[in-house]
Amino acid sequence: MTDLVYAIQDLFMALLAPMGDMAKLELENWWAANTINWILTLIGFVAILYWLKQLKIFNEEGKERRDIVSHSFFE
Repeated sequence: MTDLVYAIQDLFMALLAPMGDMAKLELENWWAANTINWILTLIGFVAILYWLKQLKIFNEEGKERRDIVSHSFFE
């Protein structure tokens, strides 16, 4: 059982390693850390705009079935 817990710990340590690296970079060079953060923010913003554009295109086509609802409250 402890092996499972340590495996989960190792997984999350590996997945969150970039966060630790970013924290170290921020202590060494504030400008570099903020530049990376702004670049990632801009990438996310562009991705959201693209996603919204695609949603608008699919909505205007009218091919989506809208007669199915998950709950009668939404009818």
